[in-house]
Amino acid sequence: MNLNKKLILALAVVFAMFSCSENEKQTVTTKFNLVFEDEFEVNGSPDPANWSFDIGRGPLNDGWGNNELQFYKSENTIVQNGYLIITAKSEAYEGVYYTSSRLKSRNKFEQKYGRFEARIKLPQGKGMFPAFWLLGENFCEAQTQIGNNVICDSSLPNYEAGNVLWPQCGEIDIMEYLGNKPTEVFGTIHGPGFSGGNSISKKYNLSNDRFDNDFHVFGVEWTENHINWYVDNVLYNQITRQDVEEKGGEWVFNNSFYMILNLAVGGNLPGRPNDDTNFPQRMIVDYVRVYQ
Repeated sequence: MNLNKKLILALAVVFAMFSCSENEKQTVTTKFNLVFEDEFEVNGSPDPANWSFDIGRGPLNDGWGNNELQFYKSENTIVQNGYLIITAKSEAYEGVYYTSSRLKSRNKFEQKYGRFEARIKLPQGKGMFPAFWLLGENFCEAQTQIGNNVICDSSLPNYEAGNVLWPQCGEIDIMEYLGNKPTEVFGTIHGPGFSGGNSISKKYNLSNDRFDNDFHVFGVEWTENHINWYVDNVLYNQITRQDVEEKGGEWVFNNSFYMILNLAVGGNLPGRPNDDTNFPQRMIVDYVRVYQ
């Protein structure tokens, strides 16, 4: 870890110890036992001990269930000068007109509970949809559609040791962002009874700045019975097991999850790029850290 990043980490820990919640009824949890870090200090491809790539347009070739417009490939990601850079491009490839990348820590690092955080500079422009999120390790990536039903198909070559479909596997969105709303991010959970348009979510608005101008730290602290969301160590939301169950949902956040970093283009959310969207666009990640 270089000196600048060590200084940032020390300041973040001190700030977290003294930061205040927007809602004093929220439970503040602090975890400082570092168990995973990627500082992206070696130029080239991302460390294969930490990350692999999702390739293509999703398990059902449908734009990842959101009608997204990009084809994910590994070539759109590079580690350079201490940063992981994911680039969305406007180019014809495999029958679509945009490419980008999606990285995951599946089978490399998965954890139940803790603090997950990343320091990221976000892109801008209509149609840009970057995210830093967690997905249950039991998620089935090998899917087949039979009529109106989707099943987990262990005969497919991309089958891994997961046999649960979304949203039963659970999803924790640490940070999602729409490029045409550069002062706003949101944190969300999805599970059985609360997914897609019925998910449980809250927005955070940045005062006197934009998320595409500089780096910001996005994180969650996740425990057995609640999840806290932070931007730059400001606690802006908490969702509890009780909140979910009172809405008729099932709390499915009691097993290990893996991390995903991706930059999507278009889809039902956030809509297509328009004439004001310039390409290429980049999601730049300074570090990813996990604590217990």
